[in-house]
Amino acid sequence: MLKSLFKLLPGKARSEKEDSGAVFQLVPPAQIEATGVEALDFTASLKVVNGLPTPEWSTIGSWVASIPDPAEQAEAWAKAELAWLAHLQVALGEQYHLAQHEYALLLSPLEPRVATATVQFMTRTLSRIGKVLDGVAKAPEWGKDILLVFENEDTYYRYASRYYPEDGEFAFSGGMHINFGCSHFATFQAELQAIEPVITHEMTHGCLAHLTIPAWLNEGIAVNTERRLCPPVSQQYTAQELHWMHQQFWNEETIQEFWSGKSFLRPDEGNLLSYDLARILVEQFSHDWESFKPFVQQAQLADAGHEAATTLLGVDLGSTVAVLFDLEATSSWSPDPTRWESIPERGAFRGGASPAAS
Repeated sequence: MLKSLFKLLPGKARSEKEDSGAVFQLVPPAQIEATGVEALDFTASLKVVNGLPTPEWSTIGSWVASIPDPAEQAEAWAKAELAWLAHLQVALGEQYHLAQHEYALLLSPLEPRVATATVQFMTRTLSRIGKVLDGVAKAPEWGKDILLVFENEDTYYRYASRYYPEDGEFAFSGGMHINFGCSHFATFQAELQAIEPVITHEMTHGCLAHLTIPAWLNEGIAVNTERRLCPPVSQQYTAQELHWMHQQFWNEETIQEFWSGKSFLRPDEGNLLSYDLARILVEQFSHDWESFKPFVQQAQLADAGHEAATTLLGVDLGSTVAVLFDLEATSSWSPDPTRWESIPERGAFRGGASPAAS
């Protein structure tokens, strides 16, 4: 299919018998064609930030929507994804290349065998996430799961910086799910074993992107799925140490940052504790999966899932947190949007980016 979309670079042609995850490069196209509409000037849609190109996805989306045939729309979107990756590959340098396997696309400097193993892992992971999160996860209807693996942290942050607010101090991240226009994941080079948990975490976010759930629920599901599919080899802190840290950190003020999503961006221990608290809450609530599913489907960003938790789970979120850490429960611990300084920074990750835990 790739050969029908773009011209492969000299020396990179593949036989039909080769593995579909084989590494390849593409000549960046200047335009994209589709039946029933004028060709899209793809180059004109590109915006370069920090030396790295990204299309105006709203322009791409409008062009795709104008195509009469739904099947042609899906193919045109796939062409746009590949066109973008081809232009980005050139900007990053010749050490970068593409690999694909079924529903996965990878742009990275990984050696061919590792790149192939990574896209194969992505395909398996998508299937496993669907089974683990039955009734909740939903794979994107168009395009493929796209992973960008940058050569080093500097290049990763050069790319990711466009998705952070201009001002502020933020925690380091091991990866991001970016849902601006074209949903994709980004991380930086490491051994495959180290990348696998990040891939699983971020692909889980991608499978939850159709929901308007609050940050803590989104992250809690992602962390638990990551731990289930890629069990951690070691832990930074013992359970007893984390319990003490939670007791010292959470109060009537900081817990509102958790409900709003702001605490997931903290540069201090609040970042770690936010992910861990989200994990604990989801772990507690999801023991009865059939009861948990409707909660996930109905939890809303605007109130951090408070109403859905009360109605469907029969719990008060604030009281639950206080009980977990042997703290005195008051009404001030429950989600209170009137006390949030701004709209949730993280939210359901719709039209935004979600840095994953390091």
